[in-house]
Amino acid sequence: MRNKNLWLIGLTILAILAYSACSSSPEKTLLDKYFHAVSMKDNQTMAAMAVEPLAIEATSYQIVSITPEKVEPVILPELNKKEAEAKKKMDDHVGPVVDAKDELDAAKDELDNARTSGARAALKKKVEELQAKYDQEYNAHKELQKQYTEAKEAAAKEEEITLFSLGIKNLPTVREMRGDIHSKDLVISVKTKAGAEKKYKVFLRRYMLKDEAGKPYNGRWIIVKFEPIS
Repeated sequence: MRNKNLWLIGLTILAILAYSACSSSPEKTLLDKYFHAVSMKDNQTMAAMAVEPLAIEATSYQIVSITPEKVEPVILPELNKKEAEAKKKMDDHVGPVVDAKDELDAAKDELDNARTSGARAALKKKVEELQAKYDQEYNAHKELQKQYTEAKEAAAKEEEITLFSLGIKNLPTVREMRGDIHSKDLVISVKTKAGAEKKYKVFLRRYMLKDEAGKPYNGRWIIVKFEPIS
């Protein structure tokens, strides 16, 4: 009986090992398919798997390291909020800029029409002061425009990556959805046809979201980008 039990345990272990050997991790499966597409010069498939596809010349590759899977709350709702706040600040500041410009133009007109040297001297000083005020408001507005542009681009980029993982081209409510971002960073070593070895850092993500009604939107693992490291 003891031998029979040992035989059953051994058979179970072999079955587990065989299953493990046959099953691939998500990152290896993804990279296998990607490098196959690269070898076939299949740009369409590469573009369907990577946000920023890169045609890496390779005869083979191996995974050198993988970080533990990280799970964090989605950031798109917060980025969308920051974009809206930055736009409001920029829009609210249009009035002060216009007012400063109008005051400056009016003072310049007064200076042009001044008849006495005393009046001209006083108005010249006034124009200089109003010019400084306008320059200050104008530069402040340029900084608000820059902040808005950066916030807008950050939200748009995150929305693009989110939709890419979900496999959806357009989803009006995606910026309000809650859920998690799953991510892994890999280092891979690639051998080229010339025999050289190159290493890349590969950023992977997967989005798992829900809408307000609780409907799940489960994304797939995607390659965000390849970053050469040697």
